[in-house]
Amino acid sequence: MPITKILEQNAEKFGDDVSLVEINPPLNHKGKITWKDYSLIETGTGQKIRREITWEDFNRQANRFANLLLSRGIKKGDKVAILLMNCLEWLPIYFGILKIGALAVPMNYRYTADEIQYCLNLSDSDILVFGPEFTGRVEEICNNIPKVKHLFYVGSDCPTFAESYEQLVTYCTSKNPGIELTDEDDAAIYFSSGTTGFPKAILHTHKSLMHSCKVEQNHHKQTKDDVFLCIPPLYHTGAKMHWFGSLLVGGKSVLLKGVKPEWILKAVSEENCTIVWLLVPWAQDIMDAIDRKEIHLEDYKLDQWRLMHIGAQPVPPSSVKRWKTFFPNHDYDTNYGLSESIGPGCVHLGIENPHKVGAIGKAGYGWEVKIVDENRNTVNRGEVGELAVKGNGVMKCYYHDEKSTSEVLADGWLFTGDMAQEDEDGFIYLVDRKKDVIISGGENIYPVQIEDFLRRHTVIKDVAVIGLPDKRLGEITAAIIEIKEGMSSTEEEMNQFCMALPRYKRPRKIIFADIPRNPTGKIEKPKLRKIYCVENLVAQETGAIK
Repeated sequence: MPITKILEQNAEKFGDDVSLVEINPPLNHKGKITWKDYSLIETGTGQKIRREITWEDFNRQANRFANLLLSRGIKKGDKVAILLMNCLEWLPIYFGILKIGALAVPMNYRYTADEIQYCLNLSDSDILVFGPEFTGRVEEICNNIPKVKHLFYVGSDCPTFAESYEQLVTYCTSKNPGIELTDEDDAAIYFSSGTTGFPKAILHTHKSLMHSCKVEQNHHKQTKDDVFLCIPPLYHTGAKMHWFGSLLVGGKSVLLKGVKPEWILKAVSEENCTIVWLLVPWAQDIMDAIDRKEIHLEDYKLDQWRLMHIGAQPVPPSSVKRWKTFFPNHDYDTNYGLSESIGPGCVHLGIENPHKVGAIGKAGYGWEVKIVDENRNTVNRGEVGELAVKGNGVMKCYYHDEKSTSEVLADGWLFTGDMAQEDEDGFIYLVDRKKDVIISGGENIYPVQIEDFLRRHTVIKDVAVIGLPDKRLGEITAAIIEIKEGMSSTEEEMNQFCMALPRYKRPRKIIFADIPRNPTGKIEKPKLRKIYCVENLVAQETGAIK
């Protein structure tokens, strides 16, 4: 069944119930006024602080946009790109595209003008829907995207080179467009995170989207009464596919536009949120704010919050244990996935397995997994190899890229590029990205293992371990360390702490600096390599490093 049918069923069964809430916290808000009290007040940027729509509103808006697209000649198989910050219009626009059999093409809001142009051309997009944050970037490229027939603008003060979305959909019928869809129809193109260069276009079918709904609801047991707080960007499969669990049961979801700890807790408290998906840095920020007594948990209504889960990156076990000291009654879960596997859940820890924190888990609902060697033969339990997954959520292909597709897909298996090992109980642990493994003097070194060790130090907020070029050893291990606010450390102190590691795993270089992460929480190691590899080579050439 195409995923659009779920929205239509929700509109019929739960029409008057709230489906989505958007919250734009005012930057200067310090008082105890609720977001609902603020619902008719605008921020300094002209945004309403709180907006909401019902399931009937949601479906009606999706139908109107679908009919707008049909009126502009968009048909089944055409592509419509979405370049928006999280907002109340985002998901109705997405479903309006799907309803006519067109392909939704969500785009990263951090893309430069060149990257936007590249992705629009790669995906053969016919229409671009964009928001005010992107006006300058879109104007810069609007003459270099020849296939894009129309530019629709969501927001006030529509630029002259685009058309106003609000004005256009007002005059469109809210009747269901009635386009026949099948599970095998193409549904969406997502882009890889870009941490290894220009992104690839990942093609998924309606079957993939529907599979992710079932996986998420099976893992986290959402009911109609659950309320999901969604903070990560909707362009990414992670946020949207976790939301799909709420879609499946007709539950309310809250789009919070901001990651300050007090905003997260206030949203949980006032919107009665029961499930929150956090990235590691946000969870750490909440705990640090509690430690600094900037946040007092007794000021918030949090008893209904039943589940906190994390994904998108390896999760330090020490962070989870620390979280449980503040929130002992929370269920905790880790989900592993890729955009190529329609986001989270192909490997899943399970809320019933807190004793295995540190593992990413076992095969998720409806998934198979295996760990293979360089020849793609299954390795023995305990050995390190590449993780492969198989299920209805595997992408169809990399769009317009047969070579890259053939490198990662074979016999229905997706070879993830992540190195992993299985313990005696069948739980899988991530070791590292295949491309991130450091080879020093012929020894394989897995950065995640060193990062997990360093995060145990009380002053470390974040850490990234990379390989730096070395004339003698090929590579040496460097640890870039971000220190918690108000604390300090020295290279000598860190080297002494690392004496507990085997000699070959100890970082040869300690660097104190901020850790860059992309919007989905992944450390941007290519940026770090670009900075520090050059510095290291210069230092070797000048004799600063022997």
